[in-house]
Amino acid sequence: MSVQVIRPAGAGHETLYVFLLALAIVLLAGAVVVWRAEPEQSVAIAADQFDARRDLNAAEQGIHTDLLVALDEIHLYREEAQALPEPQFLAEEGFPPFIADASAANRGGHAWQLLQTDTHVAYFGRSAAEAVAGSFLLRLDGDNASVWLNRAAQAEAPNDLREQVLADTGWRQVASQFDAGVTRQHRH
Repeated sequence: MSVQVIRPAGAGHETLYVFLLALAIVLLAGAVVVWRAEPEQSVAIAADQFDARRDLNAAEQGIHTDLLVALDEIHLYREEAQALPEPQFLAEEGFPPFIADASAANRGGHAWQLLQTDTHVAYFGRSAAEAVAGSFLLRLDGDNASVWLNRAAQAEAPNDLREQVLADTGWRQVASQFDAGVTRQHRH
């Protein structure tokens, strides 16, 4: 009897081919991701501005958001009544941040008033607790609006609502940028 040795049929070659195919798929997928990736477009926040997401505390973010929501109602009322609603009316209608409730007290207890100059109109909210949240200004310019913040103690209502004058007197515009997801913050 003779013993005959039979070698396996090229299993090493099959493993090599599967590995090369998997490597080609991974490289192709990586190339597609790199090719289709959009460059990160970041809007720079000026030195005289606050970033709504990164520079404001939770109370200030809440007031900022409430002002932007109330802005829609202010525009609707302005179209219907041909006049701006007083802060007391907005409070009676239940629009934060104009209501004086527990939430408003926790966010700085702002006292709101309507300011009007020859060129601009604004809602000014003086903070009763600057350590919690600064004073706010919702500046209306036709259909456009901007939110301004002043963290100085006992900030006074501005007499001049022009942007440069506001910036010169300690007010900083709150800017919203949407360059990255909320969970991805890139600080450089």
